Amino acid sequence: MTMSDVFFRELEACRMVIEDALENALPPSGETYEPLLESMRYSLIAGGKRIRAIICMKFCEAAGGKIEAAIPAACAIEMLHSYTLIHDDLPCMDDDDMRRGKPSNHIKFGEFTATLAGDALQAYAFETVLKSKLPPDAVVKMAQVLAENSGPHGVCGGQYLDLSSEGKDIAMGQLLETYLLKTSALVSAGAQMGAIAGGGTVTQIYAAKQYAKAVGLAFQARDDILDLTATAEKLGKPIGSDKENQKTTLASLLGIEKCKKLIQIETENALQVIDGNFENAKFLKSLAKFLVGREF
Repeated sequence: MTMSDVFFRELEACRMVIEDALENALPPSGETYEPLLESMRYSLIAGGKRIRAIICMKFCEAAGGKIEAAIPAACAIEMLHSYTLIHDDLPCMDDDDMRRGKPSNHIKFGEFTATLAGDALQAYAFETVLKSKLPPDAVVKMAQVLAENSGPHGVCGGQYLDLSSEGKDIAMGQLLETYLLKTSALVSAGAQMGAIAGGGTVTQIYAAKQYAKAVGLAFQARDDILDLTATAEKLGKPIGSDKENQKTTLASLLGIEKCKKLIQIETENALQVIDGNFENAKFLKSLAKFLVGREF
């Protein structure tokens, strides 16, 4: 078995762990507001790469903990990510009708239900973290990290910058700030929570944050390229939406070749920052390299 085979088997094993956990993560059905819960489940268990959750679990392991300790945090990061996708697709935002090869949440359930499902998933993410069986100080730290990266200094701030820049020519600095908030923040939250769950040191938690910052930026840059070059069937969502919405992206600002170079640089940054800070970061290194050339 090659090193590549080992990595992909481990990647799939981690993905299955989080998929199984998510199946049972939401409240049971039977409530009077069941359509809201159904809307939440629809997006939460719709599949996807689960990269943020996997990073969370693997940083827990790299810091010396067992993957199981990070499951609540990994579920929470997927709940928060699903909320952002539901809201991203709304007509008032990116106005996309498809997500992961299926109708967007608001197409399936209507706008008000979809909006509330996103709101509820965000709240339930925090409830899930706070129910973790880890020591109280670790639980509080994880909740703080999640809050810092999901609010105005994270995803919401990044989404505002993204939407308010449509139809405008923006400089490289503002675009990078947008990406670091909109995309890297959630990857960072997952990485840091994983390191905390694993009992990581301050140095390790900081290294996880820096790794995620670099991987998140490379991930978004790759998304920009795929939006121009991939097919809707392969991505499971409409392509060319950035151009249609008149958004400046790294691909449109730099061109595809320079964008690929930036991805390589950020990937190297990710590899260097965890080198020597964790006893076993082999999987995390392989993951960073894998994301460079992904086609989905």
